Amino acid sequence: MKRELEITTEVIDESSLVKQRKQVSECGAVVHFSGLVRESEGTDSIEALEYEVFQEMAEYQFKVLFDQIEAKWPIESVRVVHRVGYVPVGEPSLWVEVIASHRGEAFQACQYLIDEMKQVVPIWKRPVPVQENRASGKSR
Repeated sequence: MKRELEITTEVIDESSLVKQRKQVSECGAVVHFSGLVRESEGTDSIEALEYEVFQEMAEYQFKVLFDQIEAKWPIESVRVVHRVGYVPVGEPSLWVEVIASHRGEAFQACQYLIDEMKQVVPIWKRPVPVQENRASGKSR
């Protein structure tokens, strides 16, 4: 199984990632997931999420998850891009692509990866509250 992981402070360019896809002709399923920053965290309005990462451990935990996926499903490839640092509302903080022969295993592997990464990968988020002057349309 091909594996790609990028943890970055850069904006996730989804269309560029799709164009870079290396699909195998016998694979008929591509599942994409984009995790976008919502405008609220619980009942509080936010302007962004600030993500922090323990880089080495995150890379290790993703490798473990990729190994688990490879053992459970016949997946051709998995690509993950996780943005860290300041991520404004409406922008993706996570992009996942799973390519497989069939949709069932692609969906299952994608769901598994996202559910498990939230439990074991050391990436933490902190909500950035909307500044009062921003909420009224004034600049800082």
